[in-house]
Amino acid sequence: MTTTQPAPAHEASAEQQRFDELIASDSRVEPTDWMPDDYRRSLIRQMSQHAHSEIIGMQPEANWITRAPSLKRKAILMAKVQDEAGHGLYLYSATQTLGITRDEMTEQLITGRARYSSIFNYPTLSWADMGAIGWLVDGAAICNQVPLCRASFAPYGRAMVRICKEESFHQRQGFEILLALMRGTPEQQRMAQDAVDRWYWPSLMMFGPPDDDSPNSARSMAWKIKRFSNDDLRQRFVGMLVPQAEVLGVTLPDPDLRWNEERQAYDLGAIDWTEFHEVLSGRGPCNAQRLQRRREAHEDGAWVREAAAAYAAKQSASGAGSGGEAAA
Repeated sequence: MTTTQPAPAHEASAEQQRFDELIASDSRVEPTDWMPDDYRRSLIRQMSQHAHSEIIGMQPEANWITRAPSLKRKAILMAKVQDEAGHGLYLYSATQTLGITRDEMTEQLITGRARYSSIFNYPTLSWADMGAIGWLVDGAAICNQVPLCRASFAPYGRAMVRICKEESFHQRQGFEILLALMRGTPEQQRMAQDAVDRWYWPSLMMFGPPDDDSPNSARSMAWKIKRFSNDDLRQRFVGMLVPQAEVLGVTLPDPDLRWNEERQAYDLGAIDWTEFHEVLSGRGPCNAQRLQRRREAHEDGAWVREAAAAYAAKQSASGAGSGGEAAA
């Protein structure tokens, strides 16, 4: 019986040293490079959660495709939802390079063992929500994801480059929807403000809990997966929103929002972190609905996966047969 001997301690430390040098020099870690198990697990958690968020995030907006106010709006919204599906594909593919399969990630999502962004567990009540999601939710995503283009894990960074380019169009589309509504009738203006009121605070929660209460943020930053803390990114986002809100003519629903001359940043009102944790734990307005629809879509697509697998097996067998005849 052959047994595998453990690697000498000096070899393991040499691998760790090489990894540490890559991180310290701001270089990229490729899937074929050695990496610590904790680094791999952290990436799988973050990247698969990101991919799940893109897929689940299609649902709130798809809800309005058939009810868009014009053919142009419908075409734009369809393209945006299609983009989100593509983003999920990029991220699932990048995560697979870490040794987890697509089936495993899907199973974790539909059984409720994996998380996705809490923002997608809120309902879309009016057409103005499409504008608020584009301006606030996609705006927060851009603020959070642009630094990920420099993530230390190369496949993640490469995927984020294209995703961020497309998200920038999504944000502009949302801003334009709100601008059109704010230039419309008083009823349309009220609808736009109502959407901003409902989506503003959840969009601030998208950056995650405060730094003091975020167990993963510091380590992710040390590994240079993330480049900025949750609170830093949230502060940047609000700094971007204030002048844009003035252009739109909407009011950000934070009575405590004030410019702090000393900090050269905005002081924010208190965020309801109890609501955040409730939604994250599966007790939000639409958690059950979102997962149920994802399960149904997965079950409805079983025949497609089976047909694709059968076709691939047939092609493989045909190729093997042709190779054997040529060899003969």
